[in-house]
Amino acid sequence: MCAVDEVGDGDFRLVELADTTVAVYRVGERHYAIEDVCTHDGAELAGGDLCGFELECPRHGARFDLRTGKVLCPPAYIDIHSFPLRHEGGRVQIRDDRDD
Repeated sequence: MCAVDEVGDGDFRLVELADTTVAVYRVGERHYAIEDVCTHDGAELAGGDLCGFELECPRHGARFDLRTGKVLCPPAYIDIHSFPLRHEGGRVQIRDDRDD
């Protein structure tokens, strides 16, 4: 999906997975992949403020945990999808587990 070293610490890259835009973030040496949509109003999450593992929606301030997709703060009340990933051959690979 993207090269491991393509994403700097605290940064992200957007990738397409089937019909979904996924934001791949790096925090320290770990990568996390989440669906790039706020469950409050459908806005993009990528580019919002990142503090540790908390990503804040740039529109209305809802916050989500990058590790789990759990909503941490209203106005969102529904979690976002967090995708499992692995490093293989210097690349971050994302598994679409939505139908598992």
